[in-house]
This record gives sequence, structure tokens and C-alpha cells, in this order.
Amino acid sequence: MAKQTQKERAKTEEAQPEKKAKDIKGKGEDLKDEMDSLIDEIDEVLEENAEEFVKNYVQRGGE
Repeated sequence: MAKQTQKERAKTEEAQPEKKAKDIKGKGEDLKDEMDSLIDEIDEVLEENAEEFVKNYVQRGGE
């Protein structure tokens, strides 16, 4: 009976790292998608307001 419990425990322990790796990979892909979305949004804003953005940083006269 003890041998059977040890075998089951060993199988469970072997499966856990694989599951954790898949979870981490999934989280990484989700974060990548969120970052891509955020970068796309920033690009859109800069495209719409590029002229205004540049004008705000241009020095006028002696400023």
C-alpha cells in the first residue's frame, strides 16, 4: 500500500512542474498581448496629436 502511495505522489509531483510551466507561459502571452495593445494605443494617440506634441517642445524666441 505504501509503494502505491509513493508512486502516485511521484506522478503528481512530475505533472506539477509541467502545469506550472504552462501557466507561466500563458501569463507571459497574456502580458505580451496587453503590452502590444497599450503600445498600439500610444501610437494612435501620437499619430493623432503629433503636430501638437512637437509644437509643445519647440522653443519660441528666447525660451
